[in-house]
Amino acid sequence: MAIAAAVIVWSPQLAGQASKNRPMIAGCPSVSAKFHPCALEKAKTFTPPRMPDGTPNLQGIWDAPLAMGFQNIEDFPGDRSPGGFGPAVSVIVDPADGRVPYFPWARAQRDENIKKYIDPYAQCLPTGVPRQMANFRTRQITQSGNLISIVNEAGGHIYSVVYMDGRPHLSPAFKLWMGDSIGHWDGNTLVIETTNLNGRWWYDSEGHFASDALKVTERLTLVDNDTMHYQATMEDPTVYTRPWTIVFPLERIKEKGYEQMEEACHEGDHDAAGFVLGGYQPYPGVRFP
Repeated sequence: MAIAAAVIVWSPQLAGQASKNRPMIAGCPSVSAKFHPCALEKAKTFTPPRMPDGTPNLQGIWDAPLAMGFQNIEDFPGDRSPGGFGPAVSVIVDPADGRVPYFPWARAQRDENIKKYIDPYAQCLPTGVPRQMANFRTRQITQSGNLISIVNEAGGHIYSVVYMDGRPHLSPAFKLWMGDSIGHWDGNTLVIETTNLNGRWWYDSEGHFASDALKVTERLTLVDNDTMHYQATMEDPTVYTRPWTIVFPLERIKEKGYEQMEEACHEGDHDAAGFVLGGYQPYPGVRFP
């Protein structure tokens, strides 16, 4: 079920509670700021399995349980209401304060977003990038020659295709929900650069946003056979004062015979009507001052 955005008062003390009792992942702390350097150091000594062409084999079905479905990419104290999310720690590793480096007008607009507008994903619209890698349930990575596909289980099977043949990006005139993704290998790391995004989605359920000028650079690195270090850097000089980076772990689904389940999102969905009756409006995109 889609969940409406809620207005949350941020508290470092409450948010800090989320870091307690979190499991270790691949021998590293699972809080992003600590997982980041630890996992990259471990990756240096790991030899990943290979595809027939010699490139690292990232294929499989992956979960991101500690990303909390991107309820909030910043520190989040938790929604204690029935059905609400628990606390979470920021997935932002740069800047070190774990906050999106908005221009002042953009920070104010983010605050307005959660008071007035519906999370586009709650209307079954595509997640954009990088939310695709963190939303609830799984994503399946498939490598086939010069193409890599990433297919989500949730949200009506959102997918993206990464072109590995060195082609240029589309003309800036084309704007797409999932953007235009071009990839290459940097050693054992898959690097994906996505442009041509339409800026009509949020990063999370709490109104964090970008414009259609956004460029996302993702880096996917195996730490061991069942753990991946996922990193994404966002650049949008129209909305942010500087680039910023998120990190979180992906864990392989090892259950024998596991398959992604078919899911319908639009069919039978009544949430959007409920949001409108509650005073929320469809998200109109960035409003430049």
